[in-house]
Amino acid sequence: MNKTIETVTQRVIERSAITRNQYQEQMKRMQDLGPGRQALSCGNLAHGFAACNSSDKQVIRMMDAANVGIVTAYNDMLSAHQPYQAYPQIIKKALQNVGSTGQVAGATPAMCDGVTQGQPGMELSLFSRDQIAMSTAIALSHNMFDAALLLGICDKIVPGLLIGALRFGHIPISFVPAGPMPSGIPNDEKAKIRKQYAAGKVDREALLEAESKSYHSPGTCTFYGTANSNQLVLEMMGLQLPGASFVNPDLPLRQALTEYAAKRITRITAKTSSFTPLYKIVTEKSLINGIVSLLATGGSTNLTIHLIAVARAAGITIDWNDFAELSSVTPLLARIYPNGVADVNHFQAAGGTALLCSTLLKAGLLHSDVITCAGEGLEHYCLEPFLSDEGVKWRQGPDKTLDEKVLATTDKAFAADGGIRLLTGNLGRCVIKVSAVSEANRVVEAPIKVFDDQNDLVKACESGSMDRDVIAVVRFQGPKANGMPELHKLTPHLSNVQDKGYKVALITDGRMSGASGKVPAAIHLTPEALDGGPIGLLQDGDKVKLDANAQTLQVLIDDKTLQQRMLAKKQKQSDQFGLGRELFHHMRKTVNSAELGASIFDFSEKEVTME
Repeated sequence: MNKTIETVTQRVIERSAITRNQYQEQMKRMQDLGPGRQALSCGNLAHGFAACNSSDKQVIRMMDAANVGIVTAYNDMLSAHQPYQAYPQIIKKALQNVGSTGQVAGATPAMCDGVTQGQPGMELSLFSRDQIAMSTAIALSHNMFDAALLLGICDKIVPGLLIGALRFGHIPISFVPAGPMPSGIPNDEKAKIRKQYAAGKVDREALLEAESKSYHSPGTCTFYGTANSNQLVLEMMGLQLPGASFVNPDLPLRQALTEYAAKRITRITAKTSSFTPLYKIVTEKSLINGIVSLLATGGSTNLTIHLIAVARAAGITIDWNDFAELSSVTPLLARIYPNGVADVNHFQAAGGTALLCSTLLKAGLLHSDVITCAGEGLEHYCLEPFLSDEGVKWRQGPDKTLDEKVLATTDKAFAADGGIRLLTGNLGRCVIKVSAVSEANRVVEAPIKVFDDQNDLVKACESGSMDRDVIAVVRFQGPKANGMPELHKLTPHLSNVQDKGYKVALITDGRMSGASGKVPAAIHLTPEALDGGPIGLLQDGDKVKLDANAQTLQVLIDDKTLQQRMLAKKQKQSDQFGLGRELFHHMRKTVNSAELGASIFDFSEKEVTME
């Protein structure tokens, strides 16, 4: 094993010892109570299977076979989740074929960040993750199930499902993906038209035509944003079947994998000799594997928040120092848009997760001694699925890349590090992703222009007033202020300023998105402005230095001057009304910081103690 990987892993284990032990003890106590429905009264049980057919009722009441709960995030507005409409019936039939049963335990919300990007509804997006976690808990609280399958893919949905599921970690639980849509127009062409529209060179009709050709069918959006980062991380953590992430929805292999996932979960329940509860899969080592895989592929910065929240739900504490150290020794092995022009379908064709896993294992960058839903050992994930006359089978994945422009091996890595770095200084702590930022743009020292609303920055760019060396500061965008919306709407506008030859950067206590691009963006700044963070003291014209190489972020004024300034007052409170935002006031009041997972949940030592 790589020494840094070992060191970080051991540090996480030691740091988490108390809370992790308490979590495991809690799960063991739940496990010792036995299958939940055995404790149900006759009335409870009758309600639980009242709507089932007669044969399923008989199987459930006999207690001998597995009853699998299905938690679905289906809706047909999300292209990635539209295929899930048919999944419950596919899963139930597959379970019946092996003498088990399945029930839809419940559904969760599922927002599309693509629809709400730059809109007021985006202020609910991050909070929807914790709402989804609670919805998952409600679904599984009926205590009818020996195992569960989770149907979710996109941004906040996967971490929300997993956080909720971890409170039921005493049973086997795994994810069932639906796959990406086929490739549309090339990503570089889409990006070009977005920038032209931002510059006023093409009209809305041309932009809509390009976007429609990019996002054009059922399936996950094909760029490497948070949704596809989620899928890769789930695989490398052993939470869904090997090679299942990037098989297109309309392929026969897709349905075969779904059927196999249903059958597989019945083979690892407490009724078998291969019992594999969720708490034995989500461990310190599996989380490190997920982070390393994210870094090696230039994945979404949103995971620097979500994986922290997921870890805490399992009694494990990770932080941005861990991400930064792991990134420093993890080579960048993939070029997928926005860190290249290829999409996830090209990544899959080049060797996909099987080649990535074997490459990282050979380099000593992943822990092989983990438990997965496919069995013991991460070597299972060096295999790729294929369809035979007997159904889905697995074979050894490719031993070399089939497209070295998309997927590399460690000796020909695209960069020596994973690209996610921690910046520290007198403005606080924040994250930057540099995998798509050129070396020439990784250090920016310039006067700042302060905005309290992203739309004001857009207007400034459109007016030409930002055509200079400038660092844009967009504050009051943290979780306490307005739910920490993504600010991806700013990318084409700031890119246009950069393309004019100016030094440009962004600093914000908000999020950028899984599609962070070529403009250096210091994001997730904590403490946030509304929580007394120094970003609230900044004034137009202050000079700031963002140095991604030295990993520092400094406002270049003396401490005395900074301390004498009064914190800027938050603008219009009315911003929190409309589109249901007022219903989330209590979450803005209780949410913690970005580096703690931007969560309303407290999985501290006191909280995880089981009375």
